Amino acid sequence: MAASLTTLNTQPLASHLAQVFAQYPIEVAHGDGVWLHARDGRKILDFYGGHAVAGLGYGHPRWLASLERQARQMTFQSNALPMVIRERAAARLAKFVGLGLDTVFWINSGAEANENALKLAFKQTGRSKIVALEQGFHGRTAAAGAVTWGALEKWYGFPRRPFDVSFMPRDNPAAIEQFVDRDTAAVIVEPVQGVGGAYDVGKPMLAALRQRCDDVGALLIFDEVQCGMGRTGAPFAANFYGVTPDMLTSAKALGNGFPVSALLLSRRIAGQIKYDDMGTTFGGGPMACAMAEAVIDAIESESLLANVRQVSAYIRSSCIIGPITGVQGAGFLLGLKTSRPAKEVQAALLAKNILTGTSGDPHILRLLPAYILNEGHVDQLSDALAKISA
Repeated sequence: MAASLTTLNTQPLASHLAQVFAQYPIEVAHGDGVWLHARDGRKILDFYGGHAVAGLGYGHPRWLASLERQARQMTFQSNALPMVIRERAAARLAKFVGLGLDTVFWINSGAEANENALKLAFKQTGRSKIVALEQGFHGRTAAAGAVTWGALEKWYGFPRRPFDVSFMPRDNPAAIEQFVDRDTAAVIVEPVQGVGGAYDVGKPMLAALRQRCDDVGALLIFDEVQCGMGRTGAPFAANFYGVTPDMLTSAKALGNGFPVSALLLSRRIAGQIKYDDMGTTFGGGPMACAMAEAVIDAIESESLLANVRQVSAYIRSSCIIGPITGVQGAGFLLGLKTSRPAKEVQAALLAKNILTGTSGDPHILRLLPAYILNEGHVDQLSDALAKISA
């Protein structure tokens, strides 16, 4: 059996860090493109992308140039002082997603974006309940953790949830009417679940949720922290499935490693917000906004959405081999179904200098690569998988 990936190879590095993360036995020195370079000399092909963050890969020249340019101009300023970069980046993001989600609230993390979306849902509906999907993950703060499947039993930590939550099956449109009623403030859903196993919730389920929310006056929130910002091969999963939510949250690949998130609002929701409904110190910082703008610029100017679609199809056609029995998910949020425990396959691939992820499903190997990945890189994964026993 392959060695556990939670073993630290350099324990002294963690001597002053809170021991709350399982870590891979890799000490990363630097990265370029889709490659990680370890201090022991290994060159590792990265199919994990810093947990879906490094959408452009490492050292992208357009991103680096924007980082340096904005750092020289101004690194930070309070939201009390208007700045062109904030409005320009918001306009660029709103145009990128389209769908009438034209108002942007800049913040710092995916959990914080979800927290604010949930708060607005309660304020604007006056209702007391949220419906979430089984296996969904929305963050580790009080409200985001409350709507995360299994958090209460595993790590939540707070003495109680701050509001009522119902979890419904992720694959049963017929059950929606039972769960979503006139006490429901909002339904929050990852269109493609990440931690839940790169699981594609699918258009029928999403469209049924949209219709039911309209029928009972509830709001629909798409958590696209992991599956959004180009990862499906469309601007967002909302575009990919043709279903428009009332609010959409984005983070991770939005900054390509620079901490930034955004809550996008429909015109109806934006029209009801008031001063002090939301607030943030670091959200909307000029560096973060410049990085989001640079990411969108790179995705559009380098045709990276088309690349995601093409290479994703190639993964599906070439990687059902060795211990892999099938593929689920969308774009570059894919789950390879394994005939043996996914952690064993992950360890065997790492021994061959390929980094992948796992998920809450013990038989799903998760792929979250950079959008610049090409078919040659996929061939290396396929060749490695072929050498691993089923």
